[in-house]
Amino acid sequence: MDMLESARKVLQVEADALIALRDRLDETFEQAVQLILDCSGRVVVTGMGKSGLVCQKIASTMASTGTPSFFLHPAEGVHGDLGMLMKGDVVIAVSNSGETEEITRILPIVKRMGLKLIGMSGKPSSTLCRASDVFLDISIREEACPLGLAPTASTTATLAMGDALAVSLLLQRGFREEDFALFHPGGALGKRLLLRVEDIMHAGADIPIVRQGTSVKDALFEITAKKMGVTAIVSGDGSLVGVFTDGDLRRSLEISLDVLHRPIDELMGRSPKRILRQNLAAKALQVMESNSITSLFVFEDEHSNHPVGVLHMHDLLKAGVV
Repeated sequence: MDMLESARKVLQVEADALIALRDRLDETFEQAVQLILDCSGRVVVTGMGKSGLVCQKIASTMASTGTPSFFLHPAEGVHGDLGMLMKGDVVIAVSNSGETEEITRILPIVKRMGLKLIGMSGKPSSTLCRASDVFLDISIREEACPLGLAPTASTTATLAMGDALAVSLLLQRGFREEDFALFHPGGALGKRLLLRVEDIMHAGADIPIVRQGTSVKDALFEITAKKMGVTAIVSGDGSLVGVFTDGDLRRSLEISLDVLHRPIDELMGRSPKRILRQNLAAKALQVMESNSITSLFVFEDEHSNHPVGVLHMHDLLKAGVV
């Protein structure tokens, strides 16, 4: 068989399996979701072999979307790891045949502990099905493997059912982007949703500032010393009245070469963009991009006009916000 033709056949078989799974969903799925929502403990996902690998992904997805969950290897379970189970847990047991020995051996212990059991299997008449409080049918018409041996469409269906559970739980819990970021502080999303301007801004003596009346030459010394390509211009009481950048200098030199001794007030920008220290760093990035600028002066609140910090695009790059 042509390689592309065989690949398309695999994808079609697995797509058909998912469509059939979708059409077969009924109130038992809702019961499974409610069982987990009512759970006072954790969700324990267990499966053997290829199903076990899928179970690890299901547990990980649930844990990262607001449902405390972990994977229990059933073979290790009968050798002591069942001690991980505690009152209030819900167990999701996965076995395509519903007769996997390692799974059936732990079922009596799960029931003896009084834990609720959600079974996922392709055999509605199996031992796992009979032992389950809620049974989710993940049966398929055929495997994508032409020999009918390697778990392919069956593991895809299992994974999809796990994702359906995780997303339904996420929605029922009102889980938000901010909640997701709390569980992913090291990722780009976490940084965009958790990092605030005050966490990465330059403050105190690191803020480039000159007074009104300062010469352009002296302002350039401040810009060079602070290495941000910009300086704030403040009035006598410290209020921000303008900004001056490297770009402003280049544009001024195009008009006249005799600018170094002129007051900075004559050349400064008079409508500086601003950001509040408690704003997300992602908002600062948005302001910079929409105004084609590379720095923002930071303020305590909407009513303050005394800069408490400065933020440069490079700071956002270093923090991983960009």
